[in-house]
Amino acid sequence: MTGTGGGDASFTGSIAEIYDALLVPMIFEEPARLLAASVAATDAADILETAAGTGALTRALARLGGHDIVATDLNEPMVVAAARRSVSERVRWQVADAQNLPFPDRSFDVVACQFGAMFLPDKVHGYAEALRVLRPGGMFAFNVWDRIENNTVPWIITEALCAAAPDEPLEFFRRTPYGYFDIDQIRGELATAGFEETSGQYIDGSSHATAQTAAVAFCQGTPLRGEIERHPTLDLESATTIAATALREHYGSEAFDAPIRWLQLTARRPTGRS
Repeated sequence: MTGTGGGDASFTGSIAEIYDALLVPMIFEEPARLLAASVAATDAADILETAAGTGALTRALARLGGHDIVATDLNEPMVVAAARRSVSERVRWQVADAQNLPFPDRSFDVVACQFGAMFLPDKVHGYAEALRVLRPGGMFAFNVWDRIENNTVPWIITEALCAAAPDEPLEFFRRTPYGYFDIDQIRGELATAGFEETSGQYIDGSSHATAQTAAVAFCQGTPLRGEIERHPTLDLESATTIAATALREHYGSEAFDAPIRWLQLTARRPTGRS
């Protein structure tokens, strides 16, 4: 859920630490492995990762071997946290905006992005930047979450928080990370940006957690935290308690597995594009 600016895309303070410790193993590692596998099927030498967060996909890409990786994120706390855990000398970390990449044209064989496209203020412009830095024939590989109803934990949390504060509903998850899932819309935006050979598939996976861990992860380790802290009636402690209670009512007090679903896509820069 890393992003490209303030507001819904702001990962500051302790958010990055909680995100890395709790949310990454809960929901990001399985999609990262599968997205890295799509990159492994190419002969790429130079990879740019945008919205890299604390490095779930970066680590999966580094395990492939044989690639030079530039991993970027706009949120400096994320980059700092990831750099501390760097697993390869072939990974270089850099603060960079996915909508204004500080790299020359035709610099990379692959641009990869895990759960960052949803945060782009201008999707077509962000995709055009990815295309610009790709070499002809290069691949853009990325994923986005499916609709919130197919990702049960954030759906339960959102429903519970909105019920607790109906006059000021907390809709961050529905609005942004789980609000950009229409494959036809995304294909159209990629085509407008100049990509071709777009393909995508929805993938089902699972997350493992307890009610308390999931409540802390989603309420305190994502930009929902800022929305809670600005709320007129809820605070971080009460919102986390509401979320944990709702999850216990659904799954019980023991550890549980919950469904997650996402859309994985690839697109190519035309070989004849100058």
